[in-house]
Amino acid sequence: MKRIGTIVVLAVLAGRGVAAQDTTQAPKPTPTPTAAPAPAAAAAAVTVDEAVVARSVLERQPQDTGSTFPPDVGQVVCWSKVTGAGGTSLHHVWFHGDTQVGDVELQVGGSPWRTWSKKTVPADWTGAWHVEIRDAAGTVLKRIDFTVGQ
Repeated sequence: MKRIGTIVVLAVLAGRGVAAQDTTQAPKPTPTPTAAPAPAAAAAAVTVDEAVVARSVLERQPQDTGSTFPPDVGQVVCWSKVTGAGGTSLHHVWFHGDTQVGDVELQVGGSPWRTWSKKTVPADWTGAWHVEIRDAAGTVLKRIDFTVGQ
């Protein structure tokens, strides 16, 4: 008889909501179909805010920028400021005419971020040059044309 009384009391208490319920395994509501979510790559778009070719960099700022350099320039620098690339890498890909002559991988530590690479320019490598700023996937974000000599 004591057992039956305990069972009845428990049943009454459970019916009144006094018993604790574990809701950690409760089924989640089914979301209503809406527009497809945006791809993750679009959310982390890399943009080149500024980019120049210069003779040097001093205190993280480009010096003597331009689009034409003398044949004895010795070296040029591609300086860029980017946003949205924190924790990834960029590439400065250098071209003399249509021939690729350098590919410098640059690690990006935050956003916005300033970074640069240098390219030695032999005195007899005159003519058209360009440098492409590419994201980690190889997409060209910016192209800067310049001339050495002539």
